[in-house]
Amino acid sequence: MNTPVRRVALAMLVLFGLLIANANYVQVFQGSDLRTDPGNTRVLLDEYERQRGAIVVDGRPVASSVPTDDKLKYLRRYPEATKYAPVTGFYSLIYGATGMERGENDFLAGSDNRLFTRRLSDLLTGRDPRGGNVVLTLNRRAQDAAVQGLGDRRGAVVALDPRTGAILAMASSPSYDPNLISSHDPAKIRAEYGRLTDDPDDPLLNRAINQRYPPGSTFKVVVAAAALANGRNPDTLVDCPPRYKLPQSSRFLDNFANESCSSTRVTLEQALTNSYNTAFAKLGVDVGVGAVRQAADGFGISSGAPEQLTTPLPVSASSLGEIPDDASLAQSSIGQRDVALTPLQGAMIASAVANRGVLMKPYLVREVQAPDLTVVDRTDPEELSSAVTPEVADQLTRMMRSVVARGTGTAAQIPGIEVAGKTGTAENAPGRQPHAWFIGFAGQGDRQVAVAVIIENGGNSGSETTGGRAAAPIAKSVMQAVLGIGGG
Repeated sequence: MNTPVRRVALAMLVLFGLLIANANYVQVFQGSDLRTDPGNTRVLLDEYERQRGAIVVDGRPVASSVPTDDKLKYLRRYPEATKYAPVTGFYSLIYGATGMERGENDFLAGSDNRLFTRRLSDLLTGRDPRGGNVVLTLNRRAQDAAVQGLGDRRGAVVALDPRTGAILAMASSPSYDPNLISSHDPAKIRAEYGRLTDDPDDPLLNRAINQRYPPGSTFKVVVAAAALANGRNPDTLVDCPPRYKLPQSSRFLDNFANESCSSTRVTLEQALTNSYNTAFAKLGVDVGVGAVRQAADGFGISSGAPEQLTTPLPVSASSLGEIPDDASLAQSSIGQRDVALTPLQGAMIASAVANRGVLMKPYLVREVQAPDLTVVDRTDPEELSSAVTPEVADQLTRMMRSVVARGTGTAAQIPGIEVAGKTGTAENAPGRQPHAWFIGFAGQGDRQVAVAVIIENGGNSGSETTGGRAAAPIAKSVMQAVLGIGGG
């Protein structure tokens, strides 16, 4: 009789042990993930009991919380809605937080360890607890120019301060109104979210950092960097055949609209200025896949297992793709085949050249503030890599200035300012117009800006200059905004 009792007792002891172990595992090891899960409505309901901090651009909130008369004490509001939605994201009772609302959630909600003293003070004084503010690096004028330039076209714009990596503009089109998803009406929230997720243009996608595109001829800057780092200079003569037969293949690669080069041998600067495909396809093969990969790595373009870049918004990794043979290398050298870059990556390429070869880590948060507006923490600029030597960067700058002064990028010219850039017209799908790209940079006094613009299917397969005509004017207006120059 004692044996069955002992067995039952032992079984109960084991079960209780497993129950306690599971509770500890959930609370200790899974607690943080469960708490930060954007769909955890229990955490959200608790956070609605205190005023959430503001997200601020140039001294004005682009997201803030206002008191309400319903059971949820505060309502999240976005006064400029679509203009900043790709950055702010939304803060939803049903769907949790996205964008900066998620990336800086702990600080906005007041649960960040850096606000511990403030929370303790609130507890002792009986003061209502509040979240901290997040001040962004965005430049309001540059963001306005980016959004207005895109209009209702699909695409994205990113602008950076080359010296620090601060993101000055981040626009994605189409956008959406986060107010509708952040209301307190579950039925309306679900209806709006369903409408947005069903939209084939995918307005919830932040194209600036989470959509990868073939870069087309903008990638020629990277191949030029590889060539300059391996013995060439802007005046080096390179082959520029009317058609280039791909190695170990019967296929040919042509210039845009089957145009001929100005000569069968042109300088490297002329090849970039006029964006000759045949010259860069052969040049990529001549310098070799190792040199091209090394140059791409320097600019932050992954050729292996990518490291996750955050701004703190997570950024999709750009990639060079597979290059199994020289024919693939030739195609990749003009930014086609499997090369895939985000618009942020395009701006990073221009930024590294502008900063004499030093690539700074992009970031969106300038500082975070306690509820009384005292600064709790500031972002220190961080070097990401040495993309190229200062000498190579200077040579690239000379060549990219030629592109804007007399080549395919003349639409980016700003009177009295030396603008450097590179256009791109990237084939992407059979039967569809190519994407229109522009990357570039400019400076005046103590202000500098690097920018990338893409207009989806905004180019024309008949001419490389159409990439410049569609995208370069937007880049120009953003650069003018940062530099404090009037439009026109």
